Amino acid sequence: MTTVVDTELALRLHEQMVLIRRFETKVDVLYRQGRVRGPAHLGMGQEAVAVGAASVLRAGDRSIGTYRGHAHALARGASPEAVLRELLGREGGICAGKGGSMHITSVEHGYFGSYAIIGAHLPIACGMAWADQVQGNENVTVCFFGDGTTNIGAFHEALNMAAVWSLPVVFVCENNHYMEYTPISDVIAVKRPAADRAAAYGLAPLTVDGNDVDAVRAAVGAAVQRARDGGGPALVEAETYRHGGHSAADPATYRSADEVAQWKQRDPLLRHATQLTTGSGLDPAEIEAIGTRVAAEIERITAEAMAAPPPAAETAWTDMWSDGSSQWRN
Repeated sequence: MTTVVDTELALRLHEQMVLIRRFETKVDVLYRQGRVRGPAHLGMGQEAVAVGAASVLRAGDRSIGTYRGHAHALARGASPEAVLRELLGREGGICAGKGGSMHITSVEHGYFGSYAIIGAHLPIACGMAWADQVQGNENVTVCFFGDGTTNIGAFHEALNMAAVWSLPVVFVCENNHYMEYTPISDVIAVKRPAADRAAAYGLAPLTVDGNDVDAVRAAVGAAVQRARDGGGPALVEAETYRHGGHSAADPATYRSADEVAQWKQRDPLLRHATQLTTGSGLDPAEIEAIGTRVAAEIERITAEAMAAPPPAAETAWTDMWSDGSSQWRN
């Protein structure tokens, strides 16, 4: 189901998705040029989940994600240039150029980190939600994870804790149908990895078209409002698809060309652009202008990030441990 939104908001959501797509595409190019060191997990095709969910959050709300977290940081308002500098290991990176692609964090914007260990962040999301519950505020935590995480013990432990304590947390499963290189359907006993397990924790089996930004906004928005009002946690399964492989280094030969082509016909950017022009009557030139403007901005920040120096050697041990434990760990 698609929810009608006002034109200004619709254009803002569209521009955010275009920005994320252009950003990720540029990262892919830089990775293949050897300029991005270490793994880079891209999410082209999954932009609607990040943007739709972030659009219902307010200052004070927290979001937390996986190593495929560039989109979630950008959707919360993190600087694209700071994120790109981080990926390139440059001064001015969002984590001082020392965290890399899998550890993007921007507490200032409410994004409390990308986590490389599968499922490890779900209990952390419970902890953040518990803190808000104890403090008696109305903040909500939204936790993103992939379909493969539903086979991890921490997933079940976190959902049970959230349900028992009625925590203000919304878990969003980005079901892109593949857990790394394996189809999720090959390793689960149910059809829907997240939704079909919700009942075990007394939660509703919520599903949404993860390639429809308005539908995501409506589904996650309802769950967030319910949590904000004291109604407890929710588990939302958003069906989507990553256009590329598990990481930028993965050619994804385990998927057929027909499968990829069929999913690209449901590209969230194309669908939203069509909705804006045919459904809302916007001039296609206005949509094209967004793409042109964003493309120029990505080229600008890329040039500036590439020209930036690496972090100074003397900063190697700063910002590593909040308690200074780098001084005694060895």
